[in-house]
Amino acid sequence: MEDLFLQFLNNTGFALVDYRQIIMLCVGSLFIYLGIAKHYEPLLLVPIGFGILMGNIPVLHGMGLSIYEEGSVLSYLYYGVTKGIYPPLIFMGIGAMTDFSTMLARPSLMLLGAAAQAGIFITFLGALMLGFTPGEAASIGIIGGADGPTAIFLTSKLAPKLIGPIAIAAYSYMALVPVIQPPIMKLLTTKKERLVKMREPRKVSKKERIIFPIVGLILSCLLAPAALPLLGMLFLGNLLKEATVTERLAEAARNTVIDTVTILLGITVGASTQGDIFLTKESIGIFVLGALSFAVATACGLVFAKGMNLFLKEKINPLIGAAGVSAVPDSARVVHTVAQQEDPTNFLLMHAMAPNISGVIGSAIGAGVLWSFLN
Repeated sequence: MEDLFLQFLNNTGFALVDYRQIIMLCVGSLFIYLGIAKHYEPLLLVPIGFGILMGNIPVLHGMGLSIYEEGSVLSYLYYGVTKGIYPPLIFMGIGAMTDFSTMLARPSLMLLGAAAQAGIFITFLGALMLGFTPGEAASIGIIGGADGPTAIFLTSKLAPKLIGPIAIAAYSYMALVPVIQPPIMKLLTTKKERLVKMREPRKVSKKERIIFPIVGLILSCLLAPAALPLLGMLFLGNLLKEATVTERLAEAARNTVIDTVTILLGITVGASTQGDIFLTKESIGIFVLGALSFAVATACGLVFAKGMNLFLKEKINPLIGAAGVSAVPDSARVVHTVAQQEDPTNFLLMHAMAPNISGVIGSAIGAGVLWSFLN
C-alpha cells in the first residue's frame, strides 16, 4: 500500500511541476484577473488565461493529454490554429458586426489605417537585424497591427513554432490598448490639436453599403491575393449583414460562429504556452519587439494625421490616427476617451472608427504581402 501511495504521489502534478510551469500558472491567473477585474478584453483574456492554466498543469508524457501530443483532444482543437482555420472564421464574424459607413462617408480617412501599418514593416526590418529569420521577422512585425487573428494566420504560414508567443503578445497588446496608446497620443499631439472638432459624416446609402464588400474584395485581393482567406471572409460577413435578406446567416456569423471560435482559439493558444517551451529568450524578444511594433504603428498613424492637416482645408483631429491599428473597436474608444478628457463635448468615436476599420483591412493586406514575398 505504501508503494502504491508513493507511486500515486509521483504521478500527481505536485510532483511533476517545475518553476516554469508555476510562472505560467501565475501569468494565466493574471490574464483572468485583468479580463474580469479590469475589463481588459475579457472575451479574449479569460479563455486565453484559462488555456494557459490548462497547458501548464503538469501531466505524464504518453497519456495523450498535452496539446503537443499527437492524438490528444487539445492537439485536435489546436489544429484550427496551426492550419489557419480559426482566423478567417473570426474575420467573417467581424465583418458581420462591422458598419463600414463611417469609412465610406470619408474615404480619405482610410489613409490613416494604411499609415499605421508602417509599424509592421519597420519592426520586420528591426527583427531581421536582430537575427530572426524572414518568416519569424514578418510574424513578429504583424503584431504591430494589433490584430490577433491576422498575427496567428501569418505565423501559422511562416513561423509555426512561434504561434504561442506571437499570439499571446498580439492579444496582450490588443487588451492593453487603453494603457499603451494614451501616453503616445498625448506625447505626439498638442492640446490645441486634441481639441479639434470634426463635422458629422455624411449619410451612406444602403446601395453603397451593399456594393462596398464586393468591390472591396475584388480590389484588395487583386492587390494582395494572399490576403484572400482573411479578407474574403471579412467581406462575406459584411455582405451578409448589409444584404438584410441573409440576416439569419449574419446573426450566426456575429454570434454563434465567432463566439465558439473565440473560445476554441483562446483555450488552445493559451494551452500552447507550456512553460518548458514558452519561457525562452526568443519569447521575451518577441514581446519586446511586439510592444515596439505596436507603439510605432500608433505613432505612424498620429504623425500621418498631422501631415494630412497640412494639406486639408477642413482639419481632422490627429488623435484619430492612433485608431489606424486594428484593435476594433477598442482603439477608436480610446481616441474618443482621450478627446473627451480635453473637451467632454468632442465626440470622435464615429470618426475614429473609419481608420480603425480600414486598419483591419490594411493589416490583412500587409500580412498577405509579407506571405506572398516570403512563402
